[in-house]
Amino acid sequence: LPNLLSKIVNVGIQQGGIEDPLPKAVSENGLTLLKQFMPQEDRAAIDACYTLVETGSAEAEQYEGEYPLLKSQSVYRLTTEEEQTVQAGADAYNRSTMAFLNFIQEMANQQGTAPSSAASMDTDSLRNVDFSELYSMLPMLQNMPDSAFESAQQVAAQTDPSMLSQMGVTLTRLFYQEIGMDVASLQNQYIVLTGLYMLLLTLASVISSVLVGFIAARVGAGFARSVRHDVFEKVEHFSLAEFDRYSTASLITRTTNDVTQVQMLITMGLRIVCYAPIMGVGGVVMAVGKSISMTWIIAVGVIVLLGIMLSVYALARPKFKVVQKLVDRLNLVTRENLSGMMVIRAFGTQRHEEERFDQANEDLTRVNLFVNRVMAFMMPSMMFIMNAITLVIVWVGAQQIDQSAMQVGDMMAFMQYAMQIIMAFLMITMMFILVPRAAVSADRIAEVLETEPTVKDPQAPKHFGGRAKGRVEFRNVSFRYHNAEDDVLQNISFTAQPGQTTAFIGSTGSGKSTLINLIPRFYDVTEGQILIDGIDVRELSQQELRDNIGYVPQKGVLFSGDIASNLRFGDENAEENKLTSAADIAQATEFIQHMPNGLDTSISQGGTNVSGGQKQRLSIARALVKQAPIYIFDDSFSALDFKTDAALRSALKKHTGESTVLIVAQRVSTIMNAEQIVVMDDGKVAGIGTHRELLKNCKTYREIAASQLSKEELE
Repeated sequence: LPNLLSKIVNVGIQQGGIEDPLPKAVSENGLTLLKQFMPQEDRAAIDACYTLVETGSAEAEQYEGEYPLLKSQSVYRLTTEEEQTVQAGADAYNRSTMAFLNFIQEMANQQGTAPSSAASMDTDSLRNVDFSELYSMLPMLQNMPDSAFESAQQVAAQTDPSMLSQMGVTLTRLFYQEIGMDVASLQNQYIVLTGLYMLLLTLASVISSVLVGFIAARVGAGFARSVRHDVFEKVEHFSLAEFDRYSTASLITRTTNDVTQVQMLITMGLRIVCYAPIMGVGGVVMAVGKSISMTWIIAVGVIVLLGIMLSVYALARPKFKVVQKLVDRLNLVTRENLSGMMVIRAFGTQRHEEERFDQANEDLTRVNLFVNRVMAFMMPSMMFIMNAITLVIVWVGAQQIDQSAMQVGDMMAFMQYAMQIIMAFLMITMMFILVPRAAVSADRIAEVLETEPTVKDPQAPKHFGGRAKGRVEFRNVSFRYHNAEDDVLQNISFTAQPGQTTAFIGSTGSGKSTLINLIPRFYDVTEGQILIDGIDVRELSQQELRDNIGYVPQKGVLFSGDIASNLRFGDENAEENKLTSAADIAQATEFIQHMPNGLDTSISQGGTNVSGGQKQRLSIARALVKQAPIYIFDDSFSALDFKTDAALRSALKKHTGESTVLIVAQRVSTIMNAEQIVVMDDGKVAGIGTHRELLKNCKTYREIAASQLSKEELE
């Protein structure tokens, strides 16, 4: 587009729409005059291009409308289209024009007279030349020897080709006027056609920009969707050890905010990273084509721009790492406040929590302000450099125009190409704003994706060969958390038989929940083995292992949806009668029936629209729907009253049949009828047996029972 604008200025305005200096037609007298100032080889080049059309001939009648002078005088017409021949003729024509002007100037200097209008001719004065005065000099010029023109021809041969071309075009316009051509129409036609071509290019550019924006948006959104899926899928395979490493707030930030940062980079990058270098390199190439002597201006500007961008990048990148960590911190504080709002209000610590949030918010704001201030410095710097380059181009270009080494249109085009180069760097600057933060976000996402779960499926897993029988055996099991100094479980050994209930009791922190979490491989044992039907759980696939376990967590967790969808977590194809049966056993039927839509009653996020006891009973029902050979209840009866607890355990005994039931409990009354009770104390087994046996043989169990049961119940 700047090149076309240059053509409109140089050719359309200054040259009157005449692009080629070699005229398509010239009067017989005009060409004869110019040939007097040509050496022999140039005359031959001109003769090879033109054919004389004589007045009154049939050919003259054909071209009289285009060249009205043919009605009274003969005209030479350009008849060749061979590129090399035309170029040779154009060079000869341009040199003869300059030689003619130089010769007239020499004659005036030799005579010591003030130059006449013809003797002082330049590009401007040529436009008002009187051909009748020049043609009157033809007899004199024809009688002069060729050596008289040698000096003028030598000066013309040494003149800059661009200046020769300008002089040639100016004379061509005069020749066109002489033969009667409509030069005003020729000029308007050239400007209009070039302008329309510019409009078409602009329209194509707009359409391309829209398409690129559309495609980039789709690619960015598709990438973000895939990465979010991959991160979520990876997190789903994490064991509890990985969740100990990454906080929930951090994982949420990485899945949302960090992915969004990378998505923005891709969306903008596809539009800028590809476009800006093309525009910058293309601008340099086109600018060099317009003026090699002024390219140093662009080089200096580019060096300064690179220095600024690299300095800003070095300052901003470390801060972006801090920003993402502070976003994690803010999300953590927000999540804790929203989750624990009732506790905060109950203890009247709103002010303290506000201050804690304000601190996290202010820390994030302070670092963001620093980064934004650094980035804000770039735009005015770029604008200053851009305007400074414009001034230097105008100053240097004006001098070159004055020396006829450059045309006005070329200077305008060079200026626009320089602006394109600066704009390319401005676009790259935008990427420098996005890249550091996106790079940090990408590193955080990659950290999650590259994290290898500590609990993995074996390469060649063993199989139960159908439904497991449910025999669970612990053989000298010890367990230590990652980076911990001591084992939390030490040398645990026992066997839980199918059709029996094995209960675990002990003081808080004795390792009960940790122990049963080893069965579904939420953690892997540090030492020893856990066997199900004689197969080490680490030799089974996690899917097959957990398909044979009905698990009720210590904290009842429900998902948004309805009651039926929550119960079908145990079996997605379960019929309604199966759901109803499970709810019956879990003592949940009564409160479900009192709900407006029964099993179709909506459950809000986190199950906040049901009580703690109801949540526990629904969690138990969900596990029962699975009808697994092994059931694990991790302190799942704590929120139930004694009556509901007793009724649930009675129904559970009938339903579980031949299944292995593992119960963690704090209440002795919940487990006193279990076939086997394992007493835990500080990560070790303090005793194993029935309720009666442990009262006699286990001091730890006796102390627990004494704290909960009456003297009569103990006896």
